[in-house]
Amino acid sequence: MSDTNVIHQDIPISTVDSPSVVLELIYRLKIKDVMTSAVITAKKSDTLRHVQAVMRENYITGIPILEDVRLVGIVSIDNIVTALDKGYINDPVEKHMTRDVIVLEDDMPLSFAISYLNKFHYGRFPVLNKNQELVGILTSNDVIKTLLVEMNREVLKLEKSHRSPVAATDGVIDLQFVTVRYDFELAGHASTEIKKALKAQNIDPGIIRRVAIASYELEINQVVHSLGGTISCTITPDRITIIAQDTGPGIDDVEVALQEGWSTANEWIRSLGFGAGMGLANTKRVSDEFTIESAKGKGTTVQSTVYRRTPQENPA
Repeated sequence: MSDTNVIHQDIPISTVDSPSVVLELIYRLKIKDVMTSAVITAKKSDTLRHVQAVMRENYITGIPILEDVRLVGIVSIDNIVTALDKGYINDPVEKHMTRDVIVLEDDMPLSFAISYLNKFHYGRFPVLNKNQELVGILTSNDVIKTLLVEMNREVLKLEKSHRSPVAATDGVIDLQFVTVRYDFELAGHASTEIKKALKAQNIDPGIIRRVAIASYELEINQVVHSLGGTISCTITPDRITIIAQDTGPGIDDVEVALQEGWSTANEWIRSLGFGAGMGLANTKRVSDEFTIESAKGKGTTVQSTVYRRTPQENPA
């Protein structure tokens, strides 16, 4: 899928170290909240010249190609320019469309769309539902506009609330959540609720950010790679501990699994935007203590602990 003649607009947001309010939005929002649902499409039998005219009339630079409701390819402005240059603009779309299309699913967290827009620099990604039907299309402009609207709403909430910080208590808070394999609709729920609980304790934002990264990465790992499991969080006066236990296939070599880029994800998972192999590495990086136990066929248990130190108390 190419778009070399389109100026791609990177999303100037990191899914790791952006401000906490931005991280909360990109983990809470789903792709279906951001995408354009009214998608202009074409058929395999349409000519490239027809597609060129549709693009010009609608001020768009790419059109998904459907067979009934199934996505079979995409044509970008780069395809049209090449067709004009080489003289086959009247050929049917089927002969020249891009068939190897990277897609997103509508229930995925927005964070994956941002990562893929910045990684691949494509102008757009088709969005499918659980039945593999085309339900939308997502561009960088869709993401930026939605984030601006949502951040403005958050600012208005803060202005109206004027709530006093909640004092930390000496008690222990225990939270537990269940994850389900391939349930992208609920992916990110546990990490969002953990972050809310930490904010209510008036914990340092830098510490909250690290816990949010660890809990999110472990949660997504369970959704993508395991058969389901639990995410538990214990908040004490001196530390926050996340324990992720799953009933997945287990890990053959833990040391290899901790290397950046290592992944067992299949091609389908990768095509959905998962399986980059950064989950465990990112979790270990933000943890003060990190342990992992895994046995083939018996699941995996990961424990991540972050101390409740302020930045001034951290060693240089």
